[in-house]
Amino acid sequence: MITQEELGVIKATVEEFLAKMTVIGFTLQATSPASDAVDLRIDLAEPQFLIGQDGKTLLDLQRLLKIVLHKKLGKVFYVKLDINEYNTKKTEHVKKMASQAADQVSLTGISKTLPPMSSYERRIVHAELAGRSDVTTESQGEGESRSVVIMPR
Repeated sequence: MITQEELGVIKATVEEFLAKMTVIGFTLQATSPASDAVDLRIDLAEPQFLIGQDGKTLLDLQRLLKIVLHKKLGKVFYVKLDINEYNTKKTEHVKKMASQAADQVSLTGISKTLPPMSSYERRIVHAELAGRSDVTTESQGEGESRSVVIMPR
């Protein structure tokens, strides 16, 4: 369980980390929605250099912070980083794209392959469409070209 004291240490550590990266003018919120998780939300005027192309820099930053925080607190927990709600918006976009593609597959009876996605994005698609009785999903491909295929049942 993440205590309020540990949450304070996490917040101070992340603020120090960002200051050393010369990130200025940001706000940071640190919450613990579950006993083994910490959500970090950073808002700043120019977020693109922390997000990077397709969120790759954001993922790398999340990994680094996870390592630093685990070492600092001496315990393992999930760290979720979101900058200017990028991940929230991206998740909603992926869900919408999956639903629209599934509707199209259901209507036409023709399978549809979505663009290549990260494992996290593919998991979102599978979860979003798992409750549907008219389509099924399957990941295909290798490495960075791995994508989800939506097929009629």
